[in-house]
Amino acid sequence: MAEQTYSLPEAMLYSQRMAQLSKALWKAVEKDWQQWIKPFGLNINEHHILWIAAHLKGATISEVAKFGVMHVSTAFNFSKKLEERGYLSFSKREDDKRSTYVEVTEQGHGLLLEINNHYFDTEHSVLEGSLPVRQLYGRFPEFIELMAVIRNIYGEDFMNIFEEGFRNMEQLYGKEAQAERAADAGEAEVQSIEEKDEVS
Repeated sequence: MAEQTYSLPEAMLYSQRMAQLSKALWKAVEKDWQQWIKPFGLNINEHHILWIAAHLKGATISEVAKFGVMHVSTAFNFSKKLEERGYLSFSKREDDKRSTYVEVTEQGHGLLLEINNHYFDTEHSVLEGSLPVRQLYGRFPEFIELMAVIRNIYGEDFMNIFEEGFRNMEQLYGKEAQAERAADAGEAEVQSIEEKDEVS
């Protein structure tokens, strides 16, 4: 064991500060999240499982549980409920008969897209609380130190799944943003042609 280089008061103050901040932040995150998905008949666990399965492009129940920071039985039970509603499908793979994989169905992808399109229909206090930081530094907080703490607690596998999920998400939203810009450009071009026709 490495030599202890911190005092008892220092350790306790750090732990309590982390606990209080985490609890306060989660309370706000939970409220924002519940309000956002409530109109779609999902709870946080169900939405999280759908999101994980979609962005990992198929995942084992164990991966869903690990990345979702939930018990395997919780991941399995809520995944079964999503399957019953047609949002997820269960499968085994030829090269991995022991693991159960979940994949988002076309209906599930449609639901996720609809939920995303209604993001601004509800208040998001965590986003609002972060805007002054973005205005000051030109970006949202990046949590580099916090991610280092999480890596040391949950391990490299957790962070690999975390990073893969967000890479896939960024690619998806990047494509959606490009499609939106292209559609806007197309509408502007049509409008310009119509205006020219009116003038002539």
